[in-house]
Amino acid sequence: MKDLNEILGMATRVQEELQRAQDNLDKLEVEGVAGGGLVKVKASAKGRIIGVAIDDSLLMPTEKAILEDLITAAFNDARKKADEVSGAEMSKMTSGLSLPPGFKLPF
Repeated sequence: MKDLNEILGMATRVQEELQRAQDNLDKLEVEGVAGGGLVKVKASAKGRIIGVAIDDSLLMPTEKAILEDLITAAFNDARKKADEVSGAEMSKMTSGLSLPPGFKLPF
């Protein structure tokens, strides 16, 4: 039974580490940009949108469609960067664990 207790203990520790890593992801910030920096979206590595910045030159009715496209592009850029940071952080966390091949985290 000692082996089972060790496995359960390791699983508990892994879950605790995963929770800490998830909590930390919300503190890491990335910035998505579009239109050469005319539109910027700040997000957490967890994907929570923190803020949007729009250059004054885009605030004209004739630029509405362009502005909408740039906001969409900036959101997507921020999301991509958030996924990259999230993956890197989770990779750091799991690198020291001796998990069986094919074992996926989180559970």
